[in-house]
Amino acid sequence: MDVIVKAATVIDTRRIKQDGTYPVKLRLTSERKQQYYPTPYDLTKEDFEKIMFGKRLNEKEKTLKKQIAAFENKAADIINTLPIFSWKVFEKHYLTNKAAKDTISQAFKDYSTDLREAERIGTAVSYECAESSLNKFMAGARFADITPETLRKYENWMLTNGNSITTVGIYLRSLRTLFNNAIAEGMLTKDYYPFGKKKYEIPTGKNIKKALSLSDIELIYNYKPEEGTTAEKAKDLWIYMYLCNGINVKDLCLLKYENIKGDILEFERAKTARTKRTVEAIRVVITEDVRNIINKWGNENNDPKNYIFPILEAGLTPKRERQLIQQLTQVINCHTKAIAKELGITANLTTYAARHSFATILKRSGVSTEFISEALGHGNLRTTQSYLAGFEDESKRETIKALTAFKK
Repeated sequence: MDVIVKAATVIDTRRIKQDGTYPVKLRLTSERKQQYYPTPYDLTKEDFEKIMFGKRLNEKEKTLKKQIAAFENKAADIINTLPIFSWKVFEKHYLTNKAAKDTISQAFKDYSTDLREAERIGTAVSYECAESSLNKFMAGARFADITPETLRKYENWMLTNGNSITTVGIYLRSLRTLFNNAIAEGMLTKDYYPFGKKKYEIPTGKNIKKALSLSDIELIYNYKPEEGTTAEKAKDLWIYMYLCNGINVKDLCLLKYENIKGDILEFERAKTARTKRTVEAIRVVITEDVRNIINKWGNENNDPKNYIFPILEAGLTPKRERQLIQQLTQVINCHTKAIAKELGITANLTTYAARHSFATILKRSGVSTEFISEALGHGNLRTTQSYLAGFEDESKRETIKALTAFKK
């Protein structure tokens, strides 16, 4: 026996609103069970009766009647296409695009909460900044409000208010992720997607060169701050990052003595380890300079489970860990910029410059792009990863000498 399902548009008199209207809803009835689904309309009892059953309607009322009837028609079409009626399957089809009326702000908050629970604190903060920016531009914005034209106006607003094109890109990529998530979850159709060709394309920042010349590196290498000072430590850690394949501050802080395997430092990038199931470990040749910096600033207790540098400690919360890493980054940047000024180096001497310099100086010395890609932990191309798997440590020992070619 076929299940009989009836759809009807009704006014829900169970809840009156402050203005005296009631919600107009779709009511589905099947086997004595009733379920109500919302529509965006609220009417008084009199207006509902007139619009749904009256004969003399003006154009505005006729239009509203068609709009309300569309919900009942949509339900009927879905019911007719289902071989066997199921509430769950019906709702999956009927509630498509229900996210269109959800606020972007709430989507940001929900996603940020998920990121924090996953201990991705830095990414969560970035999404929270993006939410704050969008709220200032368009408070209460819904998914349905975000059109290509809206995004172009938002971009101009951000630039006018002093945001860089890089920041614009970061915020809009965060917003794009929310749209992609809603579509993947079946809460939104691609009709609402405002990004892409012939719609809105997210701008990319200019690739500003941050690398130093080998002569600049030589000046920094030979610079002698006062012994035992924070400036000396900052300079040494910058050199350490430069020599260790352009390692970033977070990965430097996470290094443990167990990562040292003879004269090789082996570690996984925290960023890559989170996003990929199979991760190629980065292998760094421990030169005399690297060894000296570890001996000077490393933990005296070189137990395998101890951090190499005394910056983090066991049991820290993700939030506190991030704070300490940020503090170290700021300290290094502050002192290295002062050193650069003293030495007459015009390049922006930051922790990121160490990574960029590592790559570009090797490239200028004739090292293959494939080797550099492996050394940096980049893995966008499978073919590149496969090719790089053949590099041997001996070849790396010879190549790494280019980093301190100025030494006699």
